[in-house]
Amino acid sequence: MRPLAAPALLVALVSACAGAPCPAPALRFTEAGAALRAHRSMRTHARVVRAEARIDRRDEGGRVHGTVLMFLERPDRVRFDAMTPLGPAAVLTSDGHTFALMDLREDRFFIGGACPENIARLTGLPLSASEVTGLLLGESPLLPDADETLDCAEGRYVITRRDPEGRHQTLILEVRPGDAARAPSEQRLRLRSSEVRERDGTLAWKMAWDDYRVVEDPDSDATPRMGVAMPFRVRFEQPAAGVDTLVNFTSIDLNAEVPDGAFVQSPRPGLSVQAVACPPSVP
Repeated sequence: MRPLAAPALLVALVSACAGAPCPAPALRFTEAGAALRAHRSMRTHARVVRAEARIDRRDEGGRVHGTVLMFLERPDRVRFDAMTPLGPAAVLTSDGHTFALMDLREDRFFIGGACPENIARLTGLPLSASEVTGLLLGESPLLPDADETLDCAEGRYVITRRDPEGRHQTLILEVRPGDAARAPSEQRLRLRSSEVRERDGTLAWKMAWDDYRVVEDPDSDATPRMGVAMPFRVRFEQPAAGVDTLVNFTSIDLNAEVPDGAFVQSPRPGLSVQAVACPPSVP
């Protein structure tokens, strides 16, 4: 497998937007919070996502890749089926409270709390269920209690957030081409990247979104139906843990009907059941 070329990807993203105009000063967002709220409001129509993706993940255990079927329901209900040509090899579910992982490769069934450590057992994403849902929908967690600044360059809003501990977060929101002449309330924004650095500048984690495509919303009453711009390429990096997970979606459907019991599961006969505790919370 070819290694992921992070520098090349970054150069490509920057080059692709070089020279793109920012809205005129009178048409720009003036507050970071307003820009973030506008971005999230445009994505609230994506309540449920049913998708298929190729996931390539690298962590301390090595590198694996394969096809995963997903069901996501806001805010924190998730299901991931790791597939083989003969059917699922593993199924992870969380209803926002209880985590379960059925590993048919090793005939084991894990059950515990829906903490990031458990969600990462299959996905390679050490995030909570709600954070995983947001990540795959094109949204980022935010540092709490942070001061914010907002700038604009080459058609992108650059938001910087700094918390009392000295960490800082940078988010890049792209203005959809053609929207630079619109009022802020009419500008369609797409999140391109979000990263958090520690006080000493060390990268804590980074999220990136690319290959946005508009997916039709079946709940829309408009003719033609309205849609939501969804990222078909999502990447999460956490260098200190050696985590690098790339998600390439092959299909996404919005607001599909959720089957009963989609986010819970019970062990099949013959599986070894193992309780997995979440680490204690850090005050």
